[in-house]
Amino acid sequence: MDVLEKIDRLRLERGWSVNNLAMEAMLTQSTLNNLYSRHAEPKLSTLRAICAAFGITLAEFFEEEESSDAELLRRVRSLSEEQKRGLLSLLREK
Repeated sequence: MDVLEKIDRLRLERGWSVNNLAMEAMLTQSTLNNLYSRHAEPKLSTLRAICAAFGITLAEFFEEEESSDAELLRRVRSLSEEQKRGLLSLLREK
């Protein structure tokens, strides 16, 4: 698995720019730009910050095949509180 490709996929799923990811992960934009320009693997502390921004654990990041339960949890975690309340309301109607 290419770590940078996975970060990009998760970032784009959220509609985030590299700058958005840097802000959410509380990293400098130059840190992320350096990773991409060098095609380097991030340090563990950097990857932890990125995973926290995505609302996932390191274990979830490295899962090869995402189960539907894991995908659902990941997607719910990325919702705003208002969106979560709306989803919960919808689910209660079913």
